[in-house]
Amino acid sequence: MTATEEMTVREIVASDFRTAEVFQRHGIDFCCKGNRSIEEACRSGGVNLERVLREVAAITATPGSGGPRFNSWDLSTLVTYIQVNHHEFVRRTIPVLLTHTQKVAKVHGESHTELREVARLFTVVAEDMTSHMAKEEHILFPYIVALEEASVAGRGAPASPFGTVRNPIRMMEMEHESAGDSMARIRELTSGYAIPEGACTTYRVCLQELEAFERDLHEHVHLENNILFPRALRLESETW
Repeated sequence: MTATEEMTVREIVASDFRTAEVFQRHGIDFCCKGNRSIEEACRSGGVNLERVLREVAAITATPGSGGPRFNSWDLSTLVTYIQVNHHEFVRRTIPVLLTHTQKVAKVHGESHTELREVARLFTVVAEDMTSHMAKEEHILFPYIVALEEASVAGRGAPASPFGTVRNPIRMMEMEHESAGDSMARIRELTSGYAIPEGACTTYRVCLQELEAFERDLHEHVHLENNILFPRALRLESETW
């Protein structure tokens, strides 16, 4: 693959996930706002376009390391991967981060007032993501798997309570964007998760956990917004 400035960030990362590292490094959203051309993404973010294209080219010019080729997987395998790797990560991490963000805000909130807003924002993210994942696991994902099974069997699209799959997908994408915006605000409030001088162990660990949570969210949302959902939409259009 040769990346050009007209290609979308979504297309490039979907083709070779290793390129996500480049966009992450330059602060370019490749998940929620990945449907922009590289040129537009760089211009709006004040990033040097030629530099980004060179870095993407350097990665794609080397053979892959045998990592997952998500685009080639069947949808049921991709759904299982998302649930086992990302949904479970979120469920494991939320209780720990709720405890740490609230504790750090209580102990250090006087000298670092931004920590109170960080704790509030993460509480919203935790509540929203818990509800969001339940809707995916009980409603949207089973329908996508049934849609694929119908296609393989040569049947029409299965009946659904929401009409076209476009409806729940649109809602999930809106919720992805909301969570992504909240985590971006947390990153901004903490100056990129920078550990301040004199921070205690819990404070340091909390910032590292928040950064890991956001990084996982980016991959999580990328797999859904840029791979799973577009393929489900195409599949539905073919089976109707």
